[in-house]
Amino acid sequence: MENSWIKRQYGSLMQVEAENQTMDRNERLLAVREPLLSWYHKNRRILPWREQPESYRVWISEIMLQQTRVEAVKPYFDRFMEALPTVYDLAEVEDDRLMKLWEGLGYYNRARNLKAAAQTIVQEYGGQLPADYDKLLSLKGIGMYTAGAIGSIAFELQVPAVDGNVLRVLARLWGDDSDILKDKTKKDMGRRIMEFMPEDRPGDFNQALIELGATVCVPNGKPLCDQCPWDTVCRAYKEDLIDKLPVKTPKKARKIEHKTVFLLECNDQIAIHKRGDKGLLAGLWEFPNEDKKMDAEDIKEWMTAHHMEDAKVEAAGKGKHIFSHVEWHMEGVKISLKTPIESKDYVWVRKKELENTYALPSAFEIFRKIL
Repeated sequence: MENSWIKRQYGSLMQVEAENQTMDRNERLLAVREPLLSWYHKNRRILPWREQPESYRVWISEIMLQQTRVEAVKPYFDRFMEALPTVYDLAEVEDDRLMKLWEGLGYYNRARNLKAAAQTIVQEYGGQLPADYDKLLSLKGIGMYTAGAIGSIAFELQVPAVDGNVLRVLARLWGDDSDILKDKTKKDMGRRIMEFMPEDRPGDFNQALIELGATVCVPNGKPLCDQCPWDTVCRAYKEDLIDKLPVKTPKKARKIEHKTVFLLECNDQIAIHKRGDKGLLAGLWEFPNEDKKMDAEDIKEWMTAHHMEDAKVEAAGKGKHIFSHVEWHMEGVKISLKTPIESKDYVWVRKKELENTYALPSAFEIFRKIL
């Protein structure tokens, strides 16, 4: 929607702001609620979970969207819904099948929590997500934001859904320099939103705030202020504070870990290893690896210890993968064997099985492409 349309439609709002340059945040949000909803109605993206906002679909989409871009989620969501269309299907799915469906999305505990919550929903709520904020919040893997999103979008509950987009938008609108990474700030903004959320459209209101942050008041790069329905009342825009807000505590530097990844190949078979039940990437499959950078002598000793002295060895590229708190720097070694080596540490699978059956984290994708 053109900004000129907004100014024609809401000229009175501009006049109010011109007459009162010290509007407090409550007056400001009351004044801009309708422009926001009108903007959302005309500009909202067409997304599969929005077109059919049934509680199960909203829940799955919100979990997938955590730390993941909308465009990346779309194909995963469609595939997941086709494979597991109901809560009952999710509650009963085998873990390996679930991990394969989630492969590439990362943060695999999200998928495990989904299954655990689905089992609770089946056992305690008859297979239907509860239309109650506190009960939603009690389900595994559902925090305040997700409970608010499901509650407002699927059940029209008047509850806030405060994510990073909402925090950024409101910090700029109000000129608020509170640290948005602090729980106190999130709860405080949630309480403020509750005072002005329309009773008849809480889901649209929450989605409008999120959409504005995702598409206009963006986190990286220059915000598209000329397309914003709030440019006439936004304190950050008027007072040239866009680059200073929101305020966030700097994150700690990620720990760097070195790994040597072994691609053990024998004809059409590949060796893979299953990680332990706890810790990073718990329960997922990976290529055998060592938690250190290995030189030629180290690799030779490793091969001898694993009875691979006569195998062909070649370098297999380098890779880097960034997690929230740690960064893996990996170097690959391809070892071609004439016969599979039996070991309790890994199993041999065909390359087609690796594609269709076993969930391999995206951290190892660069090495899978080499095979």
